Amino acid sequence: MTTMASHREHTAPTELITALRAARATGSDAYAALLRERGLRALDGGRNNQVLAWDATGTPTCIKLYTNTDRQRVHREWHGLAHAAQLGCAPQPLWLDDHPNHPALGMTLLPAAPLLEVLDPTTAITALAQTTRTLQNIPLTGPLATLERIDSISHYIARLTDTWPAQLANAPDDPTTADMLALLNRWHASRDAELLAKPATRVYSRGDANLLNWLHDGKNTLVVDFEFSGYSDPAVDAADHIEHISARTIPNHIWKNAEADLGITPTNHTRFNAAQRTTALRWLAILWKQRHNRADEFTAQHKRVQALFS
Repeated sequence: MTTMASHREHTAPTELITALRAARATGSDAYAALLRERGLRALDGGRNNQVLAWDATGTPTCIKLYTNTDRQRVHREWHGLAHAAQLGCAPQPLWLDDHPNHPALGMTLLPAAPLLEVLDPTTAITALAQTTRTLQNIPLTGPLATLERIDSISHYIARLTDTWPAQLANAPDDPTTADMLALLNRWHASRDAELLAKPATRVYSRGDANLLNWLHDGKNTLVVDFEFSGYSDPAVDAADHIEHISARTIPNHIWKNAEADLGITPTNHTRFNAAQRTTALRWLAILWKQRHNRADEFTAQHKRVQALFS
């Protein structure tokens, strides 16, 4: 195990992290008891990892215990937080306990509320766009310059060319299959995949457009969850923001008005349109797998994709 100190010279609480790992391995009761004993509280988010608030030191800390460590998620988050540290719009990275199987990362705890609970939708999306562009404008250096974001456009294309067609082929009698195949055929005919395979200027990307990760502290727009970090391009990331399923709570005209703030210009608008269709269809593919228990979302996404292709 190695421990990386940040530029703020904080040290990982090794004994606490070791105890948390042991309690988590023992079971949920032991883990909950240790949280109570040590004054920790569970936070929402973190995907499949555990995220905890710890106030026992002079620096209120968020501790992230990783379960998923594939594709360099831990180091992506560490370097992504370091990338954003100078801007004041994200947690400050404090320490990284780089355990080979169960790593943990400490960062400052942000006293903020969900963006959409604090600001009206138009102001919130404008602020989100401005922060996104500010992150993109920092020179892309270090490991993230050579690591494509985890939820990349190439990953979306692979789902639409390999994974989803195979799933549809296994459900020939499903009443939705014919419509889904028709949309896939329209996507192939659009040649969006070929356009998106062309080189584009690389910028930093958090790689995750979920609106739940965006916060506001009464003055500043903040963002958390950097484990998908890597490089992307403005057109793809703008499409990812607008077509994320969490974005459907925002009226379409607000997203339309935010396109320029997200970096869409006449030069990259064709690429943006291709990325928009591809991203929306990828979400339809995900919801198709869950069409029986998420029927309303699937129906809404189906209509969204049809609108984009018309």
